[in-house]
Amino acid sequence: MNKFRFYISLILARVLYTSIKLLGRSSGTSFAGMVTLKICPDFLSYCKGYIKSSAITVTGTNGKTTTSGLLAHILESNHSSVLHNIKGANMLTGIANVFALNISPFKTFDYAVIESDEAYLTKLYDYFNADFLVVTNLFRDQLDRYGELSTTASFIQNAIDKSQGLLLLLNADDPLVTNLGKEKEALYYGFEEVEFCSDVHNTESNAPTEVFNCVCGNPLEYDKRFFAQEGHYYCNACGFKRPEPDYKGYVKIHADYSELTVADKSDGKSYNFRVNLVGLYNAYNALAAISYALLTGIDYDTIKNAVESYKSIFGRAEKRLIKGHQALIQLIKNPTGASEVLKTVDLSSNIVIAINDNYADGRDISWLWDSDFEQLKNAQNPIITSGIRAKDMAVRLKYAGVPQDKIVVCEDIRSAVEMVANSENKDERITILTSYTALLKISKMKF
Repeated sequence: MNKFRFYISLILARVLYTSIKLLGRSSGTSFAGMVTLKICPDFLSYCKGYIKSSAITVTGTNGKTTTSGLLAHILESNHSSVLHNIKGANMLTGIANVFALNISPFKTFDYAVIESDEAYLTKLYDYFNADFLVVTNLFRDQLDRYGELSTTASFIQNAIDKSQGLLLLLNADDPLVTNLGKEKEALYYGFEEVEFCSDVHNTESNAPTEVFNCVCGNPLEYDKRFFAQEGHYYCNACGFKRPEPDYKGYVKIHADYSELTVADKSDGKSYNFRVNLVGLYNAYNALAAISYALLTGIDYDTIKNAVESYKSIFGRAEKRLIKGHQALIQLIKNPTGASEVLKTVDLSSNIVIAINDNYADGRDISWLWDSDFEQLKNAQNPIITSGIRAKDMAVRLKYAGVPQDKIVVCEDIRSAVEMVANSENKDERITILTSYTALLKISKMKF
């Protein structure tokens, strides 16, 4: 009976998706999945059988979409078929959606690369047996949804504990992430050296730094600290320290790209890459994806070409042409992630900040006050604030030191983007910083 429900749900998912697209009602990233799970609650338990090689899950506070997108691109460049929730719908309905619309009784994939929301990972593993889990980082995020960091970490730990045979690939530079690998089979990636080579981007942050204690309760010490809690840490009291990475990164951060060298402990060789994404945070994402690719045995030239040809997924350092202007669109959603993005903003560009507080964004916008908007106080042009919380964003900029006569409130997002795109000087660049649901709106707009 359940198998029958599974096949019925596959048929209905395609019918629903086609109807949604014809009516133009939605992007179709979750609705068909929601109906699928209503018809067949254990739908995902049947899906692993359609993956011939490995199912890779990716989770963490920041970088899930970019890491999984780059990883899927590398695998596809290696002539593998890959099922991937490319649009970033990472709750159960979104994951069910991508399976329901792509698998069929006679169609299989070599790999599945599944981005999963941290809070939903343990629910996903109730039905879906993944082979690998990549964890990017753990930062304070939407407090109304996740609670404090210990709660988020417990969600992921519960998922790991219930999975047999799961191999972990963890960020060695994050002490909260490395703790997930205790008594588990785990490999690690991390940076040995970070060098900033751009005069455009700031390397310092004004954002408040959280104090992180070791699991024994004593404060962690650092030999090197890259940002937030990321770095080379150790505890004098109990001996806990950063594990030696299996994949060591050495990176030079330029204005709009990075030079990345990865040393592979397994073969003693080093590999060089150009990452065409901005910022250290994206270098971390690339290091995670490259580490998995080297672990899998994909040859260097294939990985190198894939990394260099990768085009970012919408809103993740997405480059777009808007009315002839080069625009860079960046998602911001929590203090650490936003502060790292703000370091990379071109202060000579025309800037729009669009902030919503819908459920998917998080109702609590207190993170705006912990994010380093002080980086924008020397912006050369007026800054447009937009979205549902445009006025709150304007107040935050005022307290960040942005002159009031340079703050313009325009709640309608389309009008805000058009304001900065109407200049006849096409050499003027645009920077758009946006929360998640505002990003979805912008992605659908044609200019």
